[in-house]
Amino acid sequence: MQLNLEQIKEIIPHRDPFLLIDEVTELEPGVRVTAKKHLTGEENWFQGHFPGKPVQPGVLMIEMLAQAGAVCALYLPENRGKIAYFAGIDKARFRGVVQPGDTLTLEVEMVKFRHGIGSGNAVAYNQDGKKVVTAEISFAIAD
Repeated sequence: MQLNLEQIKEIIPHRDPFLLIDEVTELEPGVRVTAKKHLTGEENWFQGHFPGKPVQPGVLMIEMLAQAGAVCALYLPENRGKIAYFAGIDKARFRGVVQPGDTLTLEVEMVKFRHGIGSGNAVAYNQDGKKVVTAEISFAIAD
């Protein structure tokens, strides 16, 4: 299943300037998701991170992965209209530099999801297929 930006907005509450995924290319609700973020260079954080040598902040890549995971969890009928709150980040590793013009592929596979609490393995790849971020993320679903 694929979702465009407007369909993503129907599932997660994030909006500009903090909606950090552009499209969902694969979705198996409650199981796994693949999403994309196209970095144009117009994103405001590149102005200060770092002037003259813009680099995508690692914490925002983690947030991109979390938003992709939120789509996966909140697409389930029983979670529609709810919010996925970040509950934890473990074993985060940044393995490469991401710059304006890059496209990130964001993959989250749910490892555990019960009673509104879940965790997943998250990986971001650059357009060359190289892993640039890996992490274990956890979340809580609430009204």
